[in-house]
Amino acid sequence: MTGETDLQRLLASMKPELLPGVHVFATLPPGTSLPGNLKPVMIFREREGLTLIVTEDEAKSGGLAGTFRCRMITLNIHSSLEAVGFLAAITTRLAAAGMGVNPVSAFYHDHLFVPADRAEEALAILRQLAADSGD
Repeated sequence: MTGETDLQRLLASMKPELLPGVHVFATLPPGTSLPGNLKPVMIFREREGLTLIVTEDEAKSGGLAGTFRCRMITLNIHSSLEAVGFLAAITTRLAAAGMGVNPVSAFYHDHLFVPADRAEEALAILRQLAADSGD
């Protein structure tokens, strides 16, 4: 499965879904192992250490200082890792509303981490973008 590459189809067919829970970004220094039963939704290795996206509750129970309280929106369309402009169109629309977003592309789907207190607004914007793209 290679995923969709056509920008218009990606935008018109995405089904954004707001997932439960609040997430935070946290970091661990190089060489540090994950605490306890931590189950990050994302781990990214940088020179400075590991960046983790975990639930706020997991961060607290693992003794991690989290930043950027956010909610996760999954776009629910199998986008190709080679698709051009999909996240650019989405982040541009959210930026027009004055909203920052941290996108993560995985093998099957793209995921957006949006400010927790604006998650419903982000979802409405994305649904409108999909509707506008289907016209």
